[in-house]
Amino acid sequence: MRTSHLLAAVLVAASITLASSPASAGWLEDLFGFGKKKESAPAESAESAPGASLTTSQIAAGLKEALEVGTGRVVTNLGQVDGFNADPLIRIPLPAELDTVRDALGKIGMSGMLDDLETSLNRAAETATPQAKALFVDAIRNLTIDDVMAIYKGPDDAATQYLRGQMSDPLGAAMRPIVSDSLDQVGAAQLYEDSVGRYNALPFVPEVDADLDGYVVDMALDGIFLYLAKEEAAIREDPVARTTDLLKQVFGAAF
Repeated sequence: MRTSHLLAAVLVAASITLASSPASAGWLEDLFGFGKKKESAPAESAESAPGASLTTSQIAAGLKEALEVGTGRVVTNLGQVDGFNADPLIRIPLPAELDTVRDALGKIGMSGMLDDLETSLNRAAETATPQAKALFVDAIRNLTIDDVMAIYKGPDDAATQYLRGQMSDPLGAAMRPIVSDSLDQVGAAQLYEDSVGRYNALPFVPEVDADLDGYVVDMALDGIFLYLAKEEAAIREDPVARTTDLLKQVFGAAF
């Protein structure tokens, strides 16, 4: 037998013998790594593990924050000069009832009064829109857990549709006196009276009566909810639109 074979046999025999002795275990472990148990990594808690399921309280906080962020952006953007007037998606046209007035006054070169009135309607909406923010915040903070979960798991505009269903009437009622004051401040009420007065002075024209306050409120709400739906969809789908860590955590999770 060659020397190398003999040495290998001796080492094998020695290892078998020493392995049977408890005192030798440490020596074998140090030399060959025999018998060592891999140290298990400390278990991560459900809250600290990446991708861990979110709690309902985290989801509720995230959703409410998202809605407050979204409504804040909307009322800021629409509640400034030309927020409505320069936006073709939400610019408020004259009420249909006043088309007859515009046509009739246009024949005598006075349709410009109606153009000014149309601009004033948009200015009134721009003035009134920021006042809606506090009403939205109250409604959002009063969402129940059931409301939150239904919205969280719903379509891209689930929150917007919920708020529209719940808030249209109270929001409209709260905005109406603000719009009325705004119409006075921007001169729309006076323009309306002057335009209709001149129209009524024409012979053989049908009577016209338009509820400007209610009309501007309805159109303003349409514009607000249109852009709120866009904000909600962006926060759900676009990481760039998630401006806080909580939004990134909640809407970055799979659900």
